[in-house]
Amino acid sequence: MFCPRLCLLLRPGTQGFTAPRQSAHKLASIQKATLLPPKKVQSLLYPFSDLQAYLHRSVDTTQFQLFHPSLEDMVKAEMLFCSSQFHKIDYYISAERMEHIPPLKQPEVCFIGRSNVGKSSLIKGLFALSPEVEVRVSKTPGHTKKMNFFRVGKAFTVVDMPGYGHRAPRDFVDMVEPYLYTRKNLVRTFLLVDGSVGLQKADMIALEMCEEMRCPYVVVVTKIDRCRHGTLLTNILDLQDVVKTQTSSCFPQPFLVSSLQFWGIYLLRCFIAHVTGSIKLKDTSQS
Repeated sequence: MFCPRLCLLLRPGTQGFTAPRQSAHKLASIQKATLLPPKKVQSLLYPFSDLQAYLHRSVDTTQFQLFHPSLEDMVKAEMLFCSSQFHKIDYYISAERMEHIPPLKQPEVCFIGRSNVGKSSLIKGLFALSPEVEVRVSKTPGHTKKMNFFRVGKAFTVVDMPGYGHRAPRDFVDMVEPYLYTRKNLVRTFLLVDGSVGLQKADMIALEMCEEMRCPYVVVVTKIDRCRHGTLLTNILDLQDVVKTQTSSCFPQPFLVSSLQFWGIYLLRCFIAHVTGSIKLKDTSQS
C-alpha cells in the first residue's frame, strides 16, 4: 500500500537517490509515480489490484500476492537500476554460442518469450533510470538475433534472449537451450507471455522446456494495457490454471507489466533484486 511518509526518502538529493544524467521516462522513478493520485500509484505499483474488482468473490487471489513488497523495498531495488560512478550499468556483450560468453560470477537473470512479446521493451523499462544504456527495441518481430548481456554493476547480469516462434533465428535452439541448461550463475528465467493473446502453443513448448530443466522461472504477462479487463483476466486465469496443474518449478505468481504505461515495472525490479540476493526485503515474501 502507498505510504505517504516515504516522501522524505524519495526527495531528490536525499541519501540513496541519484537523478539520471539524461532524460528518462516520466514514470521511470517511484519518486515521480508517487506524485500521482493514490489510486493511480496503487495501479502502477501493484497492477493486479485494478483487476480484483472484476473477479468473483470465490476466486482465490492469494497466488497473485505472494510477492508483495513494501514501497520501501521497491525504493531500495530502484537504486540498483540507477547507474553511477561506482555502480555502472552497461551493455556488455552479444553472443550466439555459449563458447562466446565469458564466465561471470555475479547472479544472472534472463528473459525469454515469443518474438514481439516485448522483451527488449521491458528491459529498456527496467533500465529507464539509466537511459544511456542502449537497449535496442524494434517493432519488427525477431529483431533480437543474439543473446545480449547487460551488467548491473557487480550486483547481477540481465540477458535479453532471442525470441522464439515467428522469425526466430534458425539456430535458436542451439543458441538458447545450452545456455538455459548449463549456465551455472543463472538464478531465474523470466518467461514473457503476451497478455492480450494469452498462452500460445510456442509458449507452452517454452514452459515445458523450463520444466524439464527444473530451474526456477517466472511468468511475466506483458502488454496488459492493450486489452480489456475481461480479456486480460480470462488469459491470466487460464495461465494460472496451467501453472497450478502443469508446473513445479514456476513461481506461482505472474507479474503483470506494461512497458508503455510502466505498470508493474517497480515490482519486477524489486523481484529481480530479491532473487539475485542484491537486497534484503523488509517484509517476508515467498520466492
